[in-house]
Amino acid sequence: MAEKIFEKKQLASKKEDFSGWYTDVILKSGLADYAPVKGCMVFKPYGYAIWELIQKVLDEKIKANGTKNAYFPVFIPESFLDKEKEHIEGFSPELAVVTIGGGKKLDEKLVVRPTSETIMYSMFSKWISSWRDLPLKINQWCNVVRWEKRPRFFIRNIEFLWQEGHTVHSSEAEAKEQVNWAMKTYEEIYRSFLAIEGITGQKSESEKFPGAESTLTLESLMPSGMVLQSATSHNLGQKFSKSFNIEFSDQEGKKSFPWQTSWGLSSRSIGALIMAHGDDAGLVLPPALAPIQIVIVPIFKGKEGDEAIINKAKEIKEEILKDYRVELDLREGYSAGWKFNEWEMKGVPLRIEFGPKEMEQNKASLTKRNDGQKISVGLGDLKEQTAKILDKIQEELFQKNKKYLLENIREAADYDDFKKIMSGPKGFIKAYWCEDPVCERKIKEETKATTRCLPESGAQEAEAGKCVYCGKPAKNKWLFGQAY
Repeated sequence: MAEKIFEKKQLASKKEDFSGWYTDVILKSGLADYAPVKGCMVFKPYGYAIWELIQKVLDEKIKANGTKNAYFPVFIPESFLDKEKEHIEGFSPELAVVTIGGGKKLDEKLVVRPTSETIMYSMFSKWISSWRDLPLKINQWCNVVRWEKRPRFFIRNIEFLWQEGHTVHSSEAEAKEQVNWAMKTYEEIYRSFLAIEGITGQKSESEKFPGAESTLTLESLMPSGMVLQSATSHNLGQKFSKSFNIEFSDQEGKKSFPWQTSWGLSSRSIGALIMAHGDDAGLVLPPALAPIQIVIVPIFKGKEGDEAIINKAKEIKEEILKDYRVELDLREGYSAGWKFNEWEMKGVPLRIEFGPKEMEQNKASLTKRNDGQKISVGLGDLKEQTAKILDKIQEELFQKNKKYLLENIREAADYDDFKKIMSGPKGFIKAYWCEDPVCERKIKEETKATTRCLPESGAQEAEAGKCVYCGKPAKNKWLFGQAY
């Protein structure tokens, strides 16, 4: 079999063609592929492995909070959505509706799950009657369907994967505590595992979740200058409990409507991961979420010593690095250069080269994916040094992303300044807004920028200002940006 020589897979330039680059990376790294239905995608094993790792770490935290996993039907009677007017109005443009089943027209249309509030809460009304039944904390890992008009891999698909937590509480204070817990947990997942910094804050009335009293959001800034809503946590108040007749008797026997929350993180987090860290050579994955953290590539010279190199490489994998997700690349017919390119494309954080020179010196040659730094390490120190290097890569990726975010928050003194920023680098724009939805709508129509959030920290100013659009008095500076 002839050896496949080094041939670098060409990608569109991330700087010059961000959209083309993003699609190229996903297809050529083997994360996903187009599905036969436009707007849908197929998770290939490598991409799904990333989702499984996100799911694992988040699921542990959800269960530690006292929330239990369950599963509810994908079909929702249309009448259920009608029970909460604001909710159905918010989702109606995105609904997929089943009208025929078993060859017959259905007596009632069935909506394919866009989110599960209504189907879950119809069951909660049966399960809850006393204060003893509270709090009720349910989480569901599932797929949802929203008919996107502008689909994009991972970011906006007709069908996507997520977790949705739904809790019911006897007091408003307890519900608010749950909303905050969920958002703090999402912040930790993004910072400690995805190595992505974000800004948390309150959504405006027009941008909040349909039917919620209020919505907390985590907003991340992508290298394109556009903003990604990365996770949300909603205070539903008593709206849904009243609509679905969820009541409980307190310890004095008085009937009350409980307070509810819902919160979710989806597979768009993988899209954030790709965009935030990738480069013109492909993916760059943080070690915490890399399906393969280390790849060992033996270097052969076609001599008798090759077998000894293979045996030593196997020993390194099975004994020294047994606690990591390690791949030993023993594929025949491929040059070392081709393999290097392949693993760089897949974003493996650390590559270990082991050949005759390393064998002779009892060392391994390491290369960091995020910056290309090469490090020579003695085999006796390999386990300890590998741990330090992987931790360093994780931290370097986070700090680089955090620096980018902070450098791209700009203040707009007036509307001309605002428009100038939006026509150039974009990013986050900090500006006074009077909180009138008319101004909000006009800004979006004229610049494509939407209110992303009122930040939890640093949003309120000591002195009131003037709305960046209409000039009326404004109490707070909001963050604006163009969203995916």
